[in-house]
Amino acid sequence: MQIRYKTVGIVGAGAMGRGIAQIAAQAGSTVRLYDTQAAAVAVARDDLFSQWGRLQDKGRMDANAVEACKARLLPAASLQELADCDLVVEAIVERLDVKKSLFAELEAIVRDDAVLASNTSSLSITAIAAGMMHAQRLAGYHFFNPVPLMKVVEVIAGLKTDATVCDGLAEYARQMGHTPVQAQDTPGFIVNHAGRGYGTEALRIVGEGIADFATIDRILRDQAGFKLGPFELMDLTALDVSHPVMESIYHQYYDEPRYRPSVITAQRLAGGVVGRKVGEGFYRYVDGKAQVPAEPPVPQVDEMPPVWVSTRAARRAELHQLLKDLGATVETGQSPSLHALTLVAPLGFDVTTVAIVERLDPARTVGIDMLIDDAATRRRVLATNPATRTDMRDAAHALFARDGKPVSVIRDSGGFVTQRVVAAIVNIAADICQQRICSPKDLETAVTLGLGYPLGPLAMGDRWGPSNMLEVLFNMQTVYGDPRYRPSPWLRRRGAIGLSLLHEEA
Repeated sequence: MQIRYKTVGIVGAGAMGRGIAQIAAQAGSTVRLYDTQAAAVAVARDDLFSQWGRLQDKGRMDANAVEACKARLLPAASLQELADCDLVVEAIVERLDVKKSLFAELEAIVRDDAVLASNTSSLSITAIAAGMMHAQRLAGYHFFNPVPLMKVVEVIAGLKTDATVCDGLAEYARQMGHTPVQAQDTPGFIVNHAGRGYGTEALRIVGEGIADFATIDRILRDQAGFKLGPFELMDLTALDVSHPVMESIYHQYYDEPRYRPSVITAQRLAGGVVGRKVGEGFYRYVDGKAQVPAEPPVPQVDEMPPVWVSTRAARRAELHQLLKDLGATVETGQSPSLHALTLVAPLGFDVTTVAIVERLDPARTVGIDMLIDDAATRRRVLATNPATRTDMRDAAHALFARDGKPVSVIRDSGGFVTQRVVAAIVNIAADICQQRICSPKDLETAVTLGLGYPLGPLAMGDRWGPSNMLEVLFNMQTVYGDPRYRPSPWLRRRGAIGLSLLHEEA
């Protein structure tokens, strides 16, 4: 197979530049690596030579392949040495003025048919190309760190980018062993845009005093299947990276409420408490290991009260069966007895509102999250309201922990943790489709590969019910009166017919 770009120039020898250089050389391209600091190029080459040596030791590359890659990775002492490149990719500082200056200089050096690409993660491709003589040959080529392991690359078309340029970059990505997804030139492109729902909604939940960092992380890992909780993830990426992205996308979308950053991360960034790399973030780290507070113990309850379940509870039949399996005495009357623990299972509404609307005694009312089938989760989540008696809270906790499944008890809010975060993710994804930023198929691919979610956001909405997502959002909008929970028109239209890959048009 003929390689799409025989000679590739890389400008910037940092982590991203050397990662792109590695996979380009492995694909068969001659790579010319340039950096304004010549020493950085030498360090990058030594690092890549060592990396290929380790791959050889592990049996992933043979000696001939390693020597061929080394021979194809060449240092460039100046930009002029990139004159014969078929493709030049910049991976330099995220500053618009610096990138524009670089591409203006490159245009005077490379051939007229050479393709130029920016690895920017947050800047507009259209803005970078403004002032270029041939803006049609510039596209975004956004890889993720570490490049060899993160197998997705966003190919972004600016307003003037020729479609054949994007097609060529997508083909080359596949030759390098990566999966290309194509996006329009909008703030955050696909991955950083779609990722707004996870951390920002979790920060709002903490900010409202509903649960602490560790509890939210446990819930989203164990209930929804995320590999890392949002605060574990922010500690890994570091707030000096993630918080500016939050602010950038928020301001680029003219203060769209869905993307509103949090004072929590702003304050922690100002205090230098940015994450794992400095030993302290949302967690404290000792020898690289997070010091996670222990979960509260299961309460000891001498006498369990009978249990009555609201007639409006989500998954009411399943909840009844679960209670029977746990050995509860279940009341089946039209209303609870004076001594019964009263369970409600709302979608989007808070426990307090449900108790008042249904004329239940708030002191004996506890909520349980039944968005997801209990058999599919590794954790149950309960919510109290401000009037819930301690004995009723403890009884509910002890009851639902009888079979050994962990239980988290949070404070009252509109929507449980998983409901709120998943609905935010699905709603933002639907809005990406509404704006035609990318195809639904590329959205699903980008998020699963780029963010590591257990499902793509549209498949997530389908699995747990598009109508449930809409109900959570509508009810939360009622509770909070906040436009950030306004359902996307795309989600409203697709709520009855499914969201994901059966409907691939944007």
